[in-house]
Amino acid sequence: MTLDSFRDELAATACAIASQGKGLLAADESTGTIGKRFAAVGVENTEANRCAYRSLLATAPGLAEAISGVILYEETLFQDSLDASGAPGPPIVELFEGQGIVPGIKVDQGVEPLPGGLPGESWCTGLKGLQERAARYYARGARFAKWRAVLKITPEGAPSELCVRENAWGLARYARTVQEEGLVPIVEPEILMDGDHDLETTAAVQEWVLRTVYEALSRNGVFLEGSLLKPSMTLPGMACPGAPSPDQVAEFTLRTLERTVPVSVPAILFLSGGLSEEEASVYLNAINQTLSPAPWHLGFSYGRALQQSCLKHWAGHDVHGGQQALLARARANGQAAQGFYVAGSEPSDGAPLYEANYSY
Repeated sequence: MTLDSFRDELAATACAIASQGKGLLAADESTGTIGKRFAAVGVENTEANRCAYRSLLATAPGLAEAISGVILYEETLFQDSLDASGAPGPPIVELFEGQGIVPGIKVDQGVEPLPGGLPGESWCTGLKGLQERAARYYARGARFAKWRAVLKITPEGAPSELCVRENAWGLARYARTVQEEGLVPIVEPEILMDGDHDLETTAAVQEWVLRTVYEALSRNGVFLEGSLLKPSMTLPGMACPGAPSPDQVAEFTLRTLERTVPVSVPAILFLSGGLSEEEASVYLNAINQTLSPAPWHLGFSYGRALQQSCLKHWAGHDVHGGQQALLARARANGQAAQGFYVAGSEPSDGAPLYEANYSY
């Protein structure tokens, strides 16, 4: 099989994910990361508890009204579900499919320090054996993939040119590889919120990063109509004095994207990057209010910003409470993806979600 064999399917999958008023649920936390989330709500990190929690997500009634796709961790893709009583059920992937939610899979294998880079710089691993893994994921039902590159802005001059080019090339090699096995690649060059840099600095770095990424995608022959972009919103560093308004975030984010992202890309699905649940919805809403209609679908691919309240209400036993909290934030972001979310109209835990040097 070749990319051309999947071209029509890739475009159709990308368009399905880019449905109006919808976005992605990122449920691809590694075993270690989900363990941290569980510990915060007093739940033991066992395979049974991970399965029960992901089964809760897959069976939330009406989730597909705002969620078009779900990113899964490899364990979850191959797991059978558990119902509220702990009895085994169908594969979790089939439960999502039954709701009309497209299953996807995290395929990178984490970041490592970048040799020759500045302190704290990293590159993303996972290219070895990726083609074989992608074929296996496709056979199991996955139809898109996710690969996260991580960049920092620091006083020492990061990101370096080496770091930007290495991560752009890695994203491009991954994207081309999974397309040849029928998976739509989510291209995710995340710029962390760590630091005290201002909004203008983030915008300049993000333009550079995205231009380099799309140059690399072009050189690798990536089919853009069958791909998706998952960028950070254009935000200042967390330690920067004075928070920007939603309108300022929208203005800088859209200017950055208009200067760098081809219109052939069907959707831009923002990551939440440590924003609180409510902040993530409010900023996304402002972006969609500022540019309508946009040349791309401007949606979301949120993990913590969809699940914080859900985890708190579930706490290992309350399936209904967890699902209602999940659905509330899904509704909020579905509305924000269309520019008519009213701040505070859906319940939220409200806790800050920022973690320095975040990894999962």
